[in-house]
Amino acid sequence: MNKNLLIHFFKSWKDKEGNVNKTADILEWIERLNRETVVDIREINIDESTFWFYDDYNGEVLNRKRSFFSVKGLRYFDNDEFLGEQPIIVQPEIGYLGIIGKMIDGKLNFLMQAKIEPGNVNCVQISPTIQATKSNFTRSHGGNLPSYFSYFENARDYQVIYDQVQSEQSARFLKKRNRNMIMLVDGEIEVLPNFKWMTLGQIKALMEIDNLVNMDTRTVLSGIPFLNTDLSDADKQELRQVIDNDEIYLSLYETNPIESVVDIYQSMNDYKMFHDITVAEVPLNQLVDWKVDKRGVYCKKEADFEVRYYQIEIEGREVRKWDQPLFKAVGSATFGLVYRVENGRMKFLVSIKPEIGSFDKIEIAPTVQVESTESQNARNEVEKLFYDHLSMKEGIKLDVILSEEGGRFYHEQNRNVIMEVSNDAIEELPEGYFWADYSALNYLVQVNNCLNIQLRNLLSLLDL
Repeated sequence: MNKNLLIHFFKSWKDKEGNVNKTADILEWIERLNRETVVDIREINIDESTFWFYDDYNGEVLNRKRSFFSVKGLRYFDNDEFLGEQPIIVQPEIGYLGIIGKMIDGKLNFLMQAKIEPGNVNCVQISPTIQATKSNFTRSHGGNLPSYFSYFENARDYQVIYDQVQSEQSARFLKKRNRNMIMLVDGEIEVLPNFKWMTLGQIKALMEIDNLVNMDTRTVLSGIPFLNTDLSDADKQELRQVIDNDEIYLSLYETNPIESVVDIYQSMNDYKMFHDITVAEVPLNQLVDWKVDKRGVYCKKEADFEVRYYQIEIEGREVRKWDQPLFKAVGSATFGLVYRVENGRMKFLVSIKPEIGSFDKIEIAPTVQVESTESQNARNEVEKLFYDHLSMKEGIKLDVILSEEGGRFYHEQNRNVIMEVSNDAIEELPEGYFWADYSALNYLVQVNNCLNIQLRNLLSLLDL
C-alpha cells in the first residue's frame, strides 16, 4: 500500500472513539444482542445426534456426509521417538477469515460482525466481516450463503491489502489453515443488522476487554503489512509524527528485518532438516490413554481438553439448529510476549516451537506458550523471568483473557500477556529463542506457516 494509505491505517489505529459508531454504542449493541438473541446449547450423547456418529471400525467421529471435519487419533514421533498421542480435528479445507475496510468521512473503518459461535464463553464476540469454512460458502450444509461473501469471491475487483493462508491451533488441528484477508472497498455497502463500522483503534481497545474480540479478528489484523511500502526519509518523518509511539516506529521503520529473520530461519530449517517428524493417524479406540464412549472422548490422565457432543440452536445463523462435537477446554493456557527497548526500539523475544499438528513441523511462537496441564515451574531462564515478573506484576503492559475459536472449541479462553523487561534481564538466551524487531515479525507474517496463531494474536494486541 502507498504512504498515504499507510498513514490512514495509523490514524485509524489512534482513533479509539470512532467517527461512525462510538465505542460506548458498540458495547451497548453487543450487550443488547447478548440479551435478545436466542442461544440454546446443551451437551448430548452421540446417540442423540442424527448427523454425527462414531465409526467404531475406523475409530473416528464424523458426520453422515463425511464433510466439515472429523475427529481422529494421532501419534507423534521425532526420529522414531514417541512424543505423544491425542484426538485431533481433521479439517483439510481452507476457509475465509476476511475484513472489509472503507474510508468513511476521511477515516479508515472496518466492517465487523457480532457473531455467536457455539463454543463462545460469552455468546457474542466481535468477528471479521466474513468467517466461513469452505462448507459454509459452498453451502454443503444447506444454509444461506455467508453475508458479504461476494466481495471475497471477487477480490480481484477490490484493493486487497493482505491475503495470506495462515495456520490455526496446531495442538488441536491437523495442518489446518485459513485464508486471512483485508480488502478496501469503495462505494456503498449495505450494513446488515449484526455488523458495524469500527476504527482499528476501537477494535484494539475492545481487545483489552476479556473475551470480546474473537481469535479470527485478531489473526487477520496481525497481518496488516506495515512494511509493504517504499518510504523516503520525508515519508518516514511524516509517519513518525502520526505514530507518536517512538518505540514502535523505530522497531518498524529504522531497522533491517532481515537481520533477525536470517537466524530464525536457519534454526527452523535445521529443525526441519534434522528432525524426522512422523505423524500417524490411528483409530481413537487405539489411543492408550484416551477413552471413547457415548459422551465423547476423554483422557484417563490429565489433558488440556476433551471431546464432547452438543446440540446447538443460535438465532440468526446460516443454519439455526444443528449438533456437532466440540473440543471442550480443561483449564486455560498462558501465552506471553516479552519485549525490551534497545536503542529506543522494541525487540520481541520469540521462540520456535514444534507442535503435533503443524503444517511444516515447526513455527515461530511467542516467548511463553504453556498449556493448562503443563507445569508452571520455569523450564529455563526465560520462563523464570516471565513468571517472576508476572507474580510481582512487573512490566505488565497487557494482561487479558481471550477466547479461542468458538466454532470448534467449547469455552476455551487463555491468558494473553505482553510484558516489558530490562535490557540486561536475560544474559544469554536458551537455544531456540531470538530477539526480533517488529519489522521482522511483520515481514514474516506476510509468509504462510511462519508465525503461529498464538504469536499472531499477541501481536494484534500491540497498541500505540
